[in-house]
Amino acid sequence: MQVTRIQLKNWKNFQEVDVPLSARTFLVGPNAAGKSNFLDAFRFMRDIVLHGLGKSVACRGGIKKLRCLFARRDADIRLFFTLDEIWEYELELTHVKDMPRVKKEVVRLEGNTVLKRPDEEDESDGQRLVQTALEQVSANREFRKLAEFFRSMEYRHILPQVVRDPQGFSSIPVENDPYGRDIVRQIWNTSKKTREARLKRMDEALRLAVPSLAGLNVEMEESSGQPHFKAKFQHWRPNGAIQDESSFSDGTLRLIALFWMLMEKGGPLLLEEPELSLHEEVVRQLPAMFARLARGKSRRQAIISTHSYAMLDDGGIQPEEILKLELTDNGTIVVPPSEDALILMENGLSAAEAVLPETRVPRVKQLSFLDL
Repeated sequence: MQVTRIQLKNWKNFQEVDVPLSARTFLVGPNAAGKSNFLDAFRFMRDIVLHGLGKSVACRGGIKKLRCLFARRDADIRLFFTLDEIWEYELELTHVKDMPRVKKEVVRLEGNTVLKRPDEEDESDGQRLVQTALEQVSANREFRKLAEFFRSMEYRHILPQVVRDPQGFSSIPVENDPYGRDIVRQIWNTSKKTREARLKRMDEALRLAVPSLAGLNVEMEESSGQPHFKAKFQHWRPNGAIQDESSFSDGTLRLIALFWMLMEKGGPLLLEEPELSLHEEVVRQLPAMFARLARGKSRRQAIISTHSYAMLDDGGIQPEEILKLELTDNGTIVVPPSEDALILMENGLSAAEAVLPETRVPRVKQLSFLDL
């Protein structure tokens, strides 16, 4: 399944959002416009299924941190997802003494209501509203497919320093860490047959982007019980040198993680600026890779935040695949490319040429004159 429309109300810096989503969607806009907050709406749904409503709100700083600062009289938070034009899930949150409460929860399948809360039991016992039905196995039987879909969403913003030294950031084990703390262990824990087949494909791909690298593998260090990347780097010595992730460049680590993610099955892949640390010519290949992902057997959706000219210079990117975030006096709005940008793209200009200039901060060029 794929998310085909998202509606947000009073979510973080968005007062109102109602936009369609493509199988491949690029989010563009200036710094602090809210691209990460937009992606976090998807992460929030995943966290509800995995950890429950209360913990998902608490780990984001409480309900006050979620509510849009620009919200006025009607300050309740609403999230609405349409999946493949078949499923609809609506969640509206209010609060009692700063604790989140379900004000409304509705599930529809092909227009037919499967769940509608609050119901009679909720009215008789208000404590039931501290949980969504989505997170409860005993309550989501008729729409468990929906819960499993939200659970399968993956957010990734790989931080190379975390990959190199996961224990240095925290000794507490993590699973499916969005920043890559457990990426080496994820690969190691994959069945040997699948792992070796994927690493072989990744090695072939990496040689195209990092010619000096060869023979990528994952090996377990017996003394520490920690798995490590191992690869041979060619240099002046005839046989090269075997190195682990502590010596890999930032770009190499990000590419390894990205290639692995593209081979994984699952729900929407939420990527935060995947172009970071990568050579411009490598970045230019990413849109086509995301397109193949969405068209493949898994139909895996990709939603990507980016500032990259090289990324958006791909001639295959269509206007409906771009969402532009604009700062206003009443919060951030999410809009398609302007009419002017559409005309430019229809006449052969890329999204980088037609849309990115509209995201520039008006006075940014004055930075070069500042004496800091």
